[in-house]
Amino acid sequence: VCLFLMAANVLEEDSMEQDIESPVTIHQPKLPKQAREDLPKNINKECAKRKIQRYVRKDGKCNVHHGNVRETYRYLTDIFTTLVDLKWRFNLLIFVMVYTVTWLFFGMIWWLIAYMRGDMDHIGDSTWTPCVSNLNGFVSAFLFSIETETTIGYGYRVITDKCPEGIILLLVQSVLGSIVNAFMVGCMFVKISQPKKRAETLVFSTNAVISMRDGKLCLMFRVGDLRNSHIVEASIRAKLIKSKQTKEGEFIPLNQTDINVGYYTGDDRLFLVSPLIISHEINQQSPFWEISKAQLPKEELEIVVILEGMVEATGMTCQARSSYITSEILWGYRFTPVLTLEDGFYEVDYNSFHETYETNTPVHSAKELAEMASRAELPLTWSVSSKLDQHAELETEEEEKNQEDQNERNGDVANLENESKV
Repeated sequence: VCLFLMAANVLEEDSMEQDIESPVTIHQPKLPKQAREDLPKNINKECAKRKIQRYVRKDGKCNVHHGNVRETYRYLTDIFTTLVDLKWRFNLLIFVMVYTVTWLFFGMIWWLIAYMRGDMDHIGDSTWTPCVSNLNGFVSAFLFSIETETTIGYGYRVITDKCPEGIILLLVQSVLGSIVNAFMVGCMFVKISQPKKRAETLVFSTNAVISMRDGKLCLMFRVGDLRNSHIVEASIRAKLIKSKQTKEGEFIPLNQTDINVGYYTGDDRLFLVSPLIISHEINQQSPFWEISKAQLPKEELEIVVILEGMVEATGMTCQARSSYITSEILWGYRFTPVLTLEDGFYEVDYNSFHETYETNTPVHSAKELAEMASRAELPLTWSVSSKLDQHAELETEEEEKNQEDQNERNGDVANLENESKV
């Protein structure tokens, strides 16, 4: 029985340390053969099937697939954005195919004009004026189409003034060629200048931490920029992704709740020159108000953090995303400092960017800590008030005694005077 319990604990610890994005793989503990054979098989099956599904992956990509989208024509109405969003291999394939098809199409029309006018039957006849000089087949017509659309103009094949249909076709191909060039070159330029790669140089800490800061329980994570060029107007947001059920019984899957990371104080506007620690104070408005250290691993939640800003070099908006699940939130830890002062400059050690160290942190929730603090303050308030009342009573008693003493003294003085007169 002891061996079974030890094996189960080892399996559970190993399963918690696995990558949450892939199915958990179980490492067999080093136990005797008899113990390994007697292990409950359902433990391995349950651990192998266990998989935590993310809403946003660590690299920032949203783990959502759109199915049963029947209105595909909407993609064609915004063909420019559709081409920009395509992968590079498809984008390059469409780029080459568009130019090739237009060259072949107009080359075929040039060849048909020459064939219908009879230019092919008078090749080498100096008395015949063709539509296009030196056009003697489909290949030469294709080459002339390329020269016309790309405005190369080698000068060997040239259109004559005796072919009005050829002049009209020349105008049409020139205009359509300019439109195709503007569309495809613009698409490629936007594709190249997209700030997606710039977002890869914005990094988030592997784990988030919960610890005390200025006497308050806070949830913290760290962000940094690997480039020397800055992100202009950088801002940070955080969302809690957690399913909930309303009071009316409605189930809301993946409900999004805003996590305040300094919106009212302006701390969400970042000057991201060196790595910064983003802090969320766990107060009564926080969704973590009633979560303690023991309850945190049992929660099925995900924190999505979004960093936005403009790229200084291009002025385009850039967005980087990451997420943290419960196994990536460390209770009672702080981030290791990475900024040091050198001779005339500050140096950032990114080797310690993800490192944390343990610190003394209460295991209770913020709500419980607030209740404990209020209970601790009440007796103090009562004792102070009671002491004040006692002090007031003592003062009144002393005044009464002084008054009585004064009266007695006055009476003694009056008696002495009467005796002296007698």
